[in-house]
Amino acid sequence: MAPLGETGCEAQTFADRGVLRFITAGSVDDGKSTLIGRLLHDTRAIFEDQLAAVARASRKRGQDEVDLSLLTDGLEAEREQGITIDVAYRYFATPDRKFIIADTPGHEQYTRNMVTAASTADAAVILVDARKGVLPQTRRHTYLAHLLGVRHIIVAVNKMDLVGFDETVFERTRADFLGFAAQLGIADLRFIPISALRGDGVVERGASLSWFRGPGLLAALESLDATDEAYALPMRFPVQLVVRPGAGADFRGYAGRVASGVLERGAEVVALPAGRRTVVKDILSLDRSLPFAVAGDSVSVVLADDIDISRGDLLAAPDDAPRVAKALEARICWLSSDPLDARALAAARFVLKHTSRSVKAKLVSLDSRIDVGTLQEQTAPAGLLMNDIANVTLALSQPIFVDSFSADRATGSFILIDEVSNQTVAAGMIE
Repeated sequence: MAPLGETGCEAQTFADRGVLRFITAGSVDDGKSTLIGRLLHDTRAIFEDQLAAVARASRKRGQDEVDLSLLTDGLEAEREQGITIDVAYRYFATPDRKFIIADTPGHEQYTRNMVTAASTADAAVILVDARKGVLPQTRRHTYLAHLLGVRHIIVAVNKMDLVGFDETVFERTRADFLGFAAQLGIADLRFIPISALRGDGVVERGASLSWFRGPGLLAALESLDATDEAYALPMRFPVQLVVRPGAGADFRGYAGRVASGVLERGAEVVALPAGRRTVVKDILSLDRSLPFAVAGDSVSVVLADDIDISRGDLLAAPDDAPRVAKALEARICWLSSDPLDARALAAARFVLKHTSRSVKAKLVSLDSRIDVGTLQEQTAPAGLLMNDIANVTLALSQPIFVDSFSADRATGSFILIDEVSNQTVAAGMIE
């Protein structure tokens, strides 16, 4: 079998293309775990003892061949039931790129786990069983991936071996999916036929897919642009901790993680909510002084002026600062197994966690609920069930410093925590 996606171009280095974070998603039994097992196996990213352990587990289940899905289904409950419950993270590399994979659950009751994984992903591989076509959970995961800002979506039409590698089945599935996805406006949407069980179309072509002229799945993933757009955004630095070495010490630093943009020594910043401007005197990491720090870097910042700053405050680019908000319009995914009753909103109390800031919040109204099957909005719904997506209005006890989610994923997102149970009940995206 010849490798898919060969172009004759000289291989690029890991640094050229960057690390790609992607999730696998879709309905239950579409083959997500098997696909990841195939990728790990065919790229030689597993050790012999791991493969031997999976072979033993496969024999216990009465299977003659090695069940590659067990490479990712690590929880005992998952191995017993043959399903994925938790999000399993795996790492592998090819000569062209490094990858971080998140294998997300297919069952509807575990959709919240998929939301967690998708929130930091660059790409999503949505699997569709060629025999079953596009299912409600397929549409739900696609909608959520797009809603959560995943830029690249690859639809892998799996189990092509069970439909005789029939091109018409692939094209029918593609047309059905496009009928739904056309309403979403996904910028980069691709379709690839595969058999995760046999390996066709994953790492190598296989003679059965000779009719497909596009790249295979691994070649497509290697080619995706994973440039972190957060570097180019206005600078945002949520303060997590005020650093004071000890009594009498003259040093004061502010520790945190650069959420977006570039923080530079000597640059002017504005401290919120104080509203005062100052200059970055130094940037420290492990006792080393740095000229700059970029999105994703965890550092301590020393400022030129003594300003009253505490955990939850924000340093930002002064000429492109976030807006200060005590009321929000947002889109949320309800994650709790306990339904939300619209009639009980007045009594419900939440804590809204946004970057490093936590404030008390009230859900003022459920404005509309989105039907993920039709993408139609139902106004003034009676309540929300687990995995429902809704447009809401929130009132906050104290201001937070926000951007729209479409502009900045870090400062445009939040979670809602039930004040009584301390459980995370919703993930939100600010309009």
